Amino acid sequence: MLLEHIDLKETLTCFMVLFAVIDIVGSIPIIVSLKQKFGKIESGKAAIVAGALMIAFLFVGKKILSFIGIDVNSFAIAGAFVLFIIAVEMILGLQIQKTEEVKSASIVPIAFPLIAGAGTLTTTLSLKAEYHDINIILGIILNCLLVYVVLKSANWIERKLGVGNLKVLEKVFGIILLAISIKLFTANFAQLFQTYAN
Repeated sequence: MLLEHIDLKETLTCFMVLFAVIDIVGSIPIIVSLKQKFGKIESGKAAIVAGALMIAFLFVGKKILSFIGIDVNSFAIAGAFVLFIIAVEMILGLQIQKTEEVKSASIVPIAFPLIAGAGTLTTTLSLKAEYHDINIILGIILNCLLVYVVLKSANWIERKLGVGNLKVLEKVFGIILLAISIKLFTANFAQLFQTYAN
């Protein structure tokens, strides 16, 4: 039974990791500009599609890895590097990843790649090496609910927080994400080393 494996601490950790990677609060200025450009963003559709992509990748991703002969620990280490780069971008305000010109809203680019982008999908599978599936799924669902709320009230949040406070929040979550990436790397590297040592 999946319900037996529900762990509040694990769920909260998965939620926080994905929350930092998705960085929906830091994406508010982008969401606001998209809303101004396209008039309306379908918040529900964007949140559901992003959640479905993450959950699908959580299960199908491992099979794809097995097919090409990569273990979850190795993938988790690669994921840790991706998280590290995202964290550096957030902290230093750099743009390492290239962004393409936006041509439509809601599913593209809100659901993908803004919410369920390469970093988020990599992180989802990397978490599988550490936590139980049900806790990762709950973390995804909680993030999607939060994404829905933020998309619905993006203009209001930006007015209340201000651009300066949003930048500070982005840097704080960047530092948290940096620490998570280091923890993910060390934990999986130790397991990988043990496997090859035996």
